[in-house]
Amino acid sequence: MASSRQEREQLLEKVSMFAALSKKELGRLAAVAQERRVPSGTVLTTEGEAGDEFFVVAEGMAQASIKGRKVGSIPAGSFFGELSLLDQGPRTATVTAELPTRLVVLTAKDFGQVIDDVPAISLKIMRGLASRIRQADKDWG
Repeated sequence: MASSRQEREQLLEKVSMFAALSKKELGRLAAVAQERRVPSGTVLTTEGEAGDEFFVVAEGMAQASIKGRKVGSIPAGSFFGELSLLDQGPRTATVTAELPTRLVVLTAKDFGQVIDDVPAISLKIMRGLASRIRQADKDWG
């Protein structure tokens, strides 16, 4: 069954970089987000290739690998690909569905349209990304 806008909004609400967004702003993102179902083994992103999609794992599990080495699991409720919303740069990891997986996907194009309509969202998201980077620095440093 396809996810409702309300379900997509609830999933996006749990994404740390969207934590400062209002319900209305989250609703704008949820309205343009899409659901995607993929079987186990589907490659979602390929390391080094340009990306233009952000993913939230709604159900299932994905596996991240760098240079062919598994570096982590991405369980339901987690997200990846956030940098691609901002710069469409090369992916830092290959991500493969480890189980049949249901994703909520936000494209850079759709994200850009929301930002154009509601510019205040961009500052709130930058703060959320800064928080995520700080946490990564603590975890790795």
